[in-house]
Amino acid sequence: MPNINDPSFDEPREHPGFQCVRARLSRQAGSERLGLSLWEVPPGEAAYPYHHHLGEEELILVLEGSPSLRTPEGWRELQEGEVVAFLRGEGGGHQLVNRTQETVRFLAFSTSGEPDIVIYPDSGKVAACERLPEGGGLRTMFRFTDAVDYHEGEQPPDQE
Repeated sequence: MPNINDPSFDEPREHPGFQCVRARLSRQAGSERLGLSLWEVPPGEAAYPYHHHLGEEELILVLEGSPSLRTPEGWRELQEGEVVAFLRGEGGGHQLVNRTQETVRFLAFSTSGEPDIVIYPDSGKVAACERLPEGGGLRTMFRFTDAVDYHEGEQPPDQE
């Protein structure tokens, strides 16, 4: 069984500026409709780009350190023990960055098990994600500029 004191980090993120590790605890425990992840973010790194979800609601609990939180209202520093919710939609936009000299640890809780659309306003991208309990499934990303008309490439059915 997963344990936050001895985590099995199953999702390393190694892109410069976004280097961190994630233990998908709910998946490891066998959950299908709830998400729980333990994140460790080293100094100078971000957990993820600024984004918001159209289908998923999130809540974080800071375990160690003081990460910087970006929301639509701007930046602020979080304290150990602080709990913050990110509702669906643009108002729930968020990003966590470690601007300190110590590793930041936080738990992220989320609704899960349903497909989600994720918007990345800084880079003009949209992601379509399938949230399967065992992982995998659809995960694709597009730039807003790639949008096409509803009928693009469609052919009317044969009239036979």
